[in-house]
Amino acid sequence: MTDSASPDSASSARRVQWPALAAAGVTVVLWASAFVSIRSAGEAYSPGALALGRLLAGSLALGAVLLIRREGLPPRAAWPGIAISGLLWFGVYMVVLNWGEQEVDAGTAAMVVNIGPVLIALLGARLLGEALPPRLLAGMAVSFAGAVTVGLSMSGEGSASTLGVLLCLLAAVGYAGGVVGQKPALAHASALQVTTFGCLVGTVACLPFIGQLIDEAGRAPVPATLNMVYLGLFPTALAFTTWAYALARTTAGRMGATTYAVPALVVLMSWLALDEVPGWLTMAGGALCLAGVAVSRSRGRKVTAAQRDGEVRGDRRARPSGGRAAEGASPGSRSSTPES
Repeated sequence: MTDSASPDSASSARRVQWPALAAAGVTVVLWASAFVSIRSAGEAYSPGALALGRLLAGSLALGAVLLIRREGLPPRAAWPGIAISGLLWFGVYMVVLNWGEQEVDAGTAAMVVNIGPVLIALLGARLLGEALPPRLLAGMAVSFAGAVTVGLSMSGEGSASTLGVLLCLLAAVGYAGGVVGQKPALAHASALQVTTFGCLVGTVACLPFIGQLIDEAGRAPVPATLNMVYLGLFPTALAFTTWAYALARTTAGRMGATTYAVPALVVLMSWLALDEVPGWLTMAGGALCLAGVAVSRSRGRKVTAAQRDGEVRGDRRARPSGGRAAEGASPGSRSSTPES
């Protein structure tokens, strides 16, 4: 076998990669917008109530789409991954991050939570047998430096509470564990099925906050409630589905690295929507985040056909024979800031 892939193989890889990249782009933009909406909703809703209200809105929207498409229940083999992602990512992550951001400033929260993509890459290598290419590691290092720069530039003068830092750390662990758990499920079920039932699992886990949600919804201003609904419909229902679609077509590590673009977009959106003019240090950090993403998604000049095919298919070891491909494409076994 030669070092270069055949033209047909390269063309096929590009055809599969572009839809996945577009889906990842939608996810990153919507997750970045979530920070702006959470800021409004979080003034009227407590962390658990906000998470539950958001998940309820997302579950209703996803359930309606699932019924229209008549996709039904996921296969039994997909349920362990769905349960893990639902509990850790839709449940634990959303609640503890909302709570953590009330205890520390946004910059500190961003710095701590941004260890999530690093954990995803390490867990993906350990549990899913994914490779850690030098370009991925280099890109993540550059992006993490950018995220730290953005965080430092946004940090307040007060000291961060130990509780807040621990909560943000727990959020990062929950996010990473949820992503790595979700990846094998996509070898058996569609992106819509995995997202819908993961969201439902998270909703059930957050039901203890139902009393708070009812009480606070009666007193909350309309804009705060509308922002909570927006969080459920777009950064949750739509963005998590496009995330799953892209994740089924690449590795967890690469997807995690892609979400390092979120801090840069948050800076831009805050500038446009909230009239918060970023300083030069913040802008430099955002530029580093984007540069690192570009490096992590790039490839060397010579990529073997086997390597390219493996990137398109993902690691098939997570899918037993007869397993259902996610969304009609060859799924993988096994990747921000994630949105908050």
